Amino acid sequence: MPRNYSMGARAAKATKATAAERVQHGERRTLRERMSGIRNIPPFIALVWQTSRPMMLGEALLRIVRALLPVATLYVGKLIIDEVVLLTKSPHPAADDLAAWLASGMLDPILWLLALEFGLAVLSDVLGRSVSLLDSLLAEKFSNETSLRLMAHAATLDLEDFEDSELQDRLERARRQAAGRMSLLGQLFGQAQDIVTIVSFGAGLFVYAPWLIALMAIALLPAFIGEAHFNAQSYSLNYARTPERRELDYVRRTGASVETAKEVKIFGLNPFLIDRYRALSTSFFDANRALALRRASLGGVLTALGTIAYYVAYAYIVWRTLHGEFTIGDLTFLAGSFRRLRNLLEDLLMGFSQLAGQALYLDDLFSFFEIEPEIVSPPNPLPFPTPIRMGFTFDDAGFRYPGAERWAVRHLNFTLHAREVLALVGENGAGKTTLVKLLARLYDPDEGRILLDGRDLRDYDLQALRSNIGVIFQDFVRYHLTAADNIAVGRIDARNDRTRIVGAAQRSLADDVIAKLPDGYDQVIGKLFRGGIDLSGGEWQKIAIARAYMRDAQVLILDEPTAALDARAEFEVFQRFKELSRDRTAVLISHRFSSVRMADRIVVLADGMIEAIGTHDELLRQNGRYAELFELQAAGYR
Repeated sequence: MPRNYSMGARAAKATKATAAERVQHGERRTLRERMSGIRNIPPFIALVWQTSRPMMLGEALLRIVRALLPVATLYVGKLIIDEVVLLTKSPHPAADDLAAWLASGMLDPILWLLALEFGLAVLSDVLGRSVSLLDSLLAEKFSNETSLRLMAHAATLDLEDFEDSELQDRLERARRQAAGRMSLLGQLFGQAQDIVTIVSFGAGLFVYAPWLIALMAIALLPAFIGEAHFNAQSYSLNYARTPERRELDYVRRTGASVETAKEVKIFGLNPFLIDRYRALSTSFFDANRALALRRASLGGVLTALGTIAYYVAYAYIVWRTLHGEFTIGDLTFLAGSFRRLRNLLEDLLMGFSQLAGQALYLDDLFSFFEIEPEIVSPPNPLPFPTPIRMGFTFDDAGFRYPGAERWAVRHLNFTLHAREVLALVGENGAGKTTLVKLLARLYDPDEGRILLDGRDLRDYDLQALRSNIGVIFQDFVRYHLTAADNIAVGRIDARNDRTRIVGAAQRSLADDVIAKLPDGYDQVIGKLFRGGIDLSGGEWQKIAIARAYMRDAQVLILDEPTAALDARAEFEVFQRFKELSRDRTAVLISHRFSSVRMADRIVVLADGMIEAIGTHDELLRQNGRYAELFELQAAGYR
């Protein structure tokens, strides 16, 4: 079956590919396309709401109150000025006698107004600090929750997805958005707060001169369109450069990491890596600088239009004040309101454009969540057989990696019998590991099928299938955890079962390795964290093999996990493996024929197809590829 994505994911994928292609070919995007990110705001708000309803409601209420404070403060200031002007025209006590002023009661209205303005200032500060606190807490909680959702969704995807470079780009972009959209929360709430403030200021201006608001909106529109254009250009540039950014991060890690340090030093790779990093980072800088220069120059011209509109309106207000139509307090209120309203509208339009640009990046997150796995359990899965009675049958099974012309394996026809130890041999690229991955349903066949006890493997519950298979691959993961946890990952729900962990270590011969560690099973292994102790390749492999025994599964698979062991150590491991696999179905892969000869049967693979099946002695008598490879290897030990 070909790789399938959901319809939504297909549409998002096609949309983004088009955007990237347009950037690469220098095509212009329409205003509608530039603002298309706004559609992501509702699902984004829904995610925030799911993260913490109390925090979101609390911040919304605080911001509404805070949004009304500017116009209230400015209006109180107008009343104070009008009261002062009124007092200067009225009979009053001696100018230098404050006591007489207070005794007359003429200052009472001003004092009450000053107290009210002071209270508003204190309230504004308290609300501002409270909003900032809630904003930062909610943003961090949202980032953490989104990262958890991302990890949970990634865990549902197929192995084939993670081997796709395009999906790696999408995953990288999604990771960045999970951690990088924290500022969008504050920006979104700030926009809502500004709208409430604008409405309150606009209501005041509307009473005096409604056409001033229209003048301001017309003057600010060009700057808004320009900002929307450059936000879209910035997103498209970042989208198109995702592969280069991943390469940049890879080069940086390769040039300074414990895993690569030995070869980098021995081969003298530092100059090469530095030159590569410099070339990539310079390319990024040049592209960003060109966009920033265009944005700054055009943005300055467009913003000047808003300044012109402000002074036209200001002159009009002054003129009407000189004609006695407005009081001095009105002049102060209107001038301040227009200035604040102009700044707020400018910030709102620019912020809205930036919000649309920021929201475009959410496509990367939401489109990743839309990817659906192909390898899933059926609606009504069969219970996994306990015990396995017949075994696994490959019925003309074949698999080809996406985009590859050559079949990885094809026309596989054989049975892995229950409680049989089967060895897979063949040269590199023969399809041994692919066959094992098909057995564990990390892949599904593109043709043919695999049966378990006579039923298609896809009829069983996926989790039950994998929990009954213990497999250690040649490229096993070295977890920078304690020795106990490194073994416990084989059955993580038994992490606190030390008896089981110790038993798995004894069966894999890793107990001697752990006995030499200062803190035994509680010793952190690997050099990533302080106090960690690294192991040799062979010691790591024994730890990894213990994971298969920790799983205590019906099917055990060792896929060349003993490559770093010497011949004697590997023979001991496989001898123990066969002894402990007597009541289990087992598969082992090794290039050492002295080890695989202990298997009940051996399958010889060549170019993805089965060339021969038999015992060690039978295959030698056939005098085919197996006998040839066996003799070549045996000659090396003579």
